[in-house]
Amino acid sequence: MSNTRCHRASENCCRPEQVPKVILHRDGHAHQGEVASNSNLVVRAGIKQFPYPHLRYGCGMGKCAKCACRVLKGAEQLPAPNWKEKQRLGPRLEEGYRLICQLWINHDIELAQDKTPLEPLAPVVP
Repeated sequence: MSNTRCHRASENCCRPEQVPKVILHRDGHAHQGEVASNSNLVVRAGIKQFPYPHLRYGCGMGKCAKCACRVLKGAEQLPAPNWKEKQRLGPRLEEGYRLICQLWINHDIELAQDKTPLEPLAPVVP
C-alpha cells in the first residue's frame, strides 16, 4: 500500500510515499500493521486503530511511562530522546527504551513492550 504525493517544486515529485510497517511484541505475541507516515502510535491506539488494543499506554504526555517500549529495529532513524524521555527513562534509554507517546513514526519499526509497565524515574518539571 503506498500513496503518491506530488509537489511540483520537489525533486521527489510523484514518487510513492513509504507506508511504515510496525511490529509490536507483547505478551509473547507479535502484532503487525501499517500506519500512515508521521503517525503517533498512542494517538492511533486512542482512536482504536492499530496498534489498538495491543499497545499499553496512559497519559499520552510523557509523564506515566506506561507506553515505554524497547526499540528492536529502526532506532537509528528516530530523533534523539526529548527531555521527558530523558527524565522518565534515564539509563533505560541505553537499553533501547523509548516513550512511544513522544514519537512520530516515519519508517519501519519493531518494538517490544514489557509485561509489567516501567515505573517513571522522576517527576516531569516543565
